[in-house]
Amino acid sequence: MKQPLTSEQIRRAPKVLLHDHLDGGLRPATVVELAREAGYEGLPTYDAEELGRWFRDASDSGSLERYLETFAHTTAVMQTRDALVRVAAEAAEDLAADGVVYAEQRYAPEQHLEGGLTLEEVVEAVQEGLELGEKRAADAGRRIRTGQLVTAMRHAARSSEIAELAVRYRDAGVVGFDIAGAEAGNPPTRHLDAFEYLRRENFHFTIHAGEAFGLPSIWEALQWCGCDRLGHGVRIIDDIEVGEDGVPRLGRLAQYVRDKRVPLEMCPSSNVQTGAAPSIAEHPIGQLRDLRFRVTVNTDNRLQSGTTLSQEFAKLSEAFGYDWDDLQWFTVNAMKSAFLPFDERLALINGVIKPGFAQLKWTAG
Repeated sequence: MKQPLTSEQIRRAPKVLLHDHLDGGLRPATVVELAREAGYEGLPTYDAEELGRWFRDASDSGSLERYLETFAHTTAVMQTRDALVRVAAEAAEDLAADGVVYAEQRYAPEQHLEGGLTLEEVVEAVQEGLELGEKRAADAGRRIRTGQLVTAMRHAARSSEIAELAVRYRDAGVVGFDIAGAEAGNPPTRHLDAFEYLRRENFHFTIHAGEAFGLPSIWEALQWCGCDRLGHGVRIIDDIEVGEDGVPRLGRLAQYVRDKRVPLEMCPSSNVQTGAAPSIAEHPIGQLRDLRFRVTVNTDNRLQSGTTLSQEFAKLSEAFGYDWDDLQWFTVNAMKSAFLPFDERLALINGVIKPGFAQLKWTAG
């Protein structure tokens, strides 16, 4: 049996990250420092190492709702321009250090207004931070390109306003739109006006669907709302049955998702934490990859999961025996599915990703 790839080996590979929350990727030390600056007294501990462990432990409950509660602390310290600039810059630096060459950072501007910022000021601060992080990474010899995914909260009523905000900044760093938050009781069809507006504006959007809630959530996101990608989409496995002969049989929705090459933004560690998958080894990503769905690998929330994209790939390599060819397949899938113009995606695939993996495979060989 082949030796699984390690996270240190994988860190050298050029990777693409489509599903990563800005408010779920803070450094624990940054949370502590920003909390002290803001006078926020709600942290369970002000020791950075202990706080990192607390976030991971609190996120291991198996409940999406409990998992989402941890964000009260991160958003609480992201209420000023300077804080947003810092968090975004550090995110870009951390991802670049992990070998990520393209990343889409998603966050909900409406959750960062308590300090008096406007929605526009939030977007501009995040963009300033991402560009600063890109520059710092480049100065350190690492290239990364980032884009914003402006997100609306599915339990709130500001999705049309946030969609219009995203479109206004489409040429200033925003590459797409998303809705996030607890799925149960908050179907994506509540936000049809926003999605219809985005389609009229020829704008890209993804929807969190098929994580804590099942096939109806995926069906609505695709057939009613018209999303380009599925955030998670892990529950599409519920529409696949394996017969006594061992042959998988796809239901109509699963067949549609595969036929249409709908990208699935899979987040293995996060899915285990929220109970969407029992373990990494039993994660549906293995079967979906075998069936050639458009699967991508993502981190979701690096702080809560205590993870990096390299570590996610390493866990999959150990569980499923994935090698460099498999990792390249996932990475090219992600780049094909990014919310960038076609020629720019192609340039990254042919100019960065494939040469990078070719060098790693040549070295290994």
